[in-house]
Amino acid sequence: MQRFRRTAMFAFGIACLFFATSCSSDSSSQTPSTTSNVAAPDMRDGRYCEVLLVSLKETQPIASVYNTYPLNDCPENKWLALDPKALATEFGANVAMLNGPRHWMINRVEKIGGGVSEKADFGGIEMYRQATVPIGSLVDQARPYFAYPVSRSTIFTYNAGTEIFQLTSPDGAVFVMQSFSQQKDPTLTLASLPTLAAKLTLPSGWTFSSRTLTEDLNIVTVKNPAQVLQDDLGNSYSMIPAVPES
Repeated sequence: MQRFRRTAMFAFGIACLFFATSCSSDSSSQTPSTTSNVAAPDMRDGRYCEVLLVSLKETQPIASVYNTYPLNDCPENKWLALDPKALATEFGANVAMLNGPRHWMINRVEKIGGGVSEKADFGGIEMYRQATVPIGSLVDQARPYFAYPVSRSTIFTYNAGTEIFQLTSPDGAVFVMQSFSQQKDPTLTLASLPTLAAKLTLPSGWTFSSRTLTEDLNIVTVKNPAQVLQDDLGNSYSMIPAVPES
């Protein structure tokens, strides 16, 4: 069980990368209601949180990922009151993990071919189930600055005039920040991101920079998987595809 708990912790901070992913379903001790996802007009700097319900299925840990977006902004008092052990018992999971708060850096997202998401209540905080993923496949993906594919069928849009923050790898690939995390650094805010490079431990050959868009930037990952990674503070990034999808 201790080994299972250590493995589960690798998923901490990863679930946000699976937002709008089409994944298989999982069941819990409660019967969630169903409703459609409706995107907010502008997501940028919108606060959200996640709960991961981890269960051991056929010897492989599986995490059901619940996300507050776009239902609410994860009220601080209710979030701090959540008890992971109590949630695990309530939902019939082996382990419950709390991920957040986080803030979106994109202005809007379009989910292609999306249907209805299940909804559940965690201590008065409503959340949609956005994904169900095997944790074993996330162990390597939890490494900072390690890019890996995610099938999510979405279009992430950054509006013209928006300042974006990006990592550039030694081979020239550009990864744009899609959300920042306050879990490792509670002082991190949108206003502080221009000086983020001073806090990061960048691998050799990597750079952090910012720029203001002169036109909308669309990261389209519908036909092809998204390439995503996290920095060492848990902020998440999506790669700008070298060849846009047609």
